[in-house]
Amino acid sequence: MRDAFDRLSSRIARMVGSYLAFLVACAVIIVWAASGTWFGFSDTWQLVINTGTTIVTFLMVFLIQATQNRDARATQLKLDELIRAVTDARATFIDIEEGTERDLDTAEAEFRQSRSHDDASGRATARSRRKRAGGD
Repeated sequence: MRDAFDRLSSRIARMVGSYLAFLVACAVIIVWAASGTWFGFSDTWQLVINTGTTIVTFLMVFLIQATQNRDARATQLKLDELIRAVTDARATFIDIEEGTERDLDTAEAEFRQSRSHDDASGRATARSRRKRAGGD
């Protein structure tokens, strides 16, 4: 069941994120707006679009969240593999996304301090190289 949901959610996310889906959505709005004169711009006419968009929005929230969760997990696994493969990398960062906000703040402060130290000692960091090249 979960595999079927994963396949379906991936397929729907790709379809809904396409330009064709945007064009279809625009066409639906245009048809709905044009049909207003035929239905006398009644409350029922307005209810149709309101209900439709509410249902679609509700379902899309869960679909987008599922897709984002899967993408974030895949990205973290790729980063974990890179950290594991680099000999100078600290293994403590492999599961840092599971840490608390305090853990993340501490790691960020360490990187900030290391970056300042590297800049002060004249070691060229990627950021300082970009600044010198005029890219920042």
